[in-house]
Amino acid sequence: MDSGLVAIGCSWGGLSAIRRLLGRFSSDFKPAIVIAQHRGVDSSARLLLELLRPSSALPVSEAEDKAPVAGGNVYVAPADYHLLVETDGFALSLEQRVQYSRPSIDVLFESVADVYGEQAVGVVLTGANADGAAGIRAIKHHGGTTLAQDPSTAERAEMPAAAIATGMVDTVATLEAIADHLMEICRPPVQSGGAHA
Repeated sequence: MDSGLVAIGCSWGGLSAIRRLLGRFSSDFKPAIVIAQHRGVDSSARLLLELLRPSSALPVSEAEDKAPVAGGNVYVAPADYHLLVETDGFALSLEQRVQYSRPSIDVLFESVADVYGEQAVGVVLTGANADGAAGIRAIKHHGGTTLAQDPSTAERAEMPAAAIATGMVDTVATLEAIADHLMEICRPPVQSGGAHA
């Protein structure tokens, strides 16, 4: 895979899961990582970022409307906004809640599928509803790659279980194995016919 974008969705238990996942990525990870985490309307963005940054070798910031998507960065959806990825950057929306949630994982994943196609990666982690299942279908229909946390290892199993029930999840694994798999599939291809001595 040549760069692309990794979209991650989580809810209940997501903060701990994301910290463990980010802790596995090295600073040379090329794709952008975009996270939709269900959280309260009054959730402090600064506090969330301060909790995630020590775990990550990659820069972590809140996604901003109209800002470009840069590889090698981690972006978190703002509280109470849907986050979409468009061809020229991020878009924030106050459209109706989906699966009782804003940001919605499905909304993020569907936008990523439309823009990135085969280079889209969707990852569903711990959570207590079915948000993300429709998004997994969208990514798979566009030829992308899909992963889910093993429900038996999730703080809440409903969300990854709903994704797996679609029959469109390529890989079911622990958080650590998911990170290692992403590092592998997102590694730039080795150039053939290298430099001569």
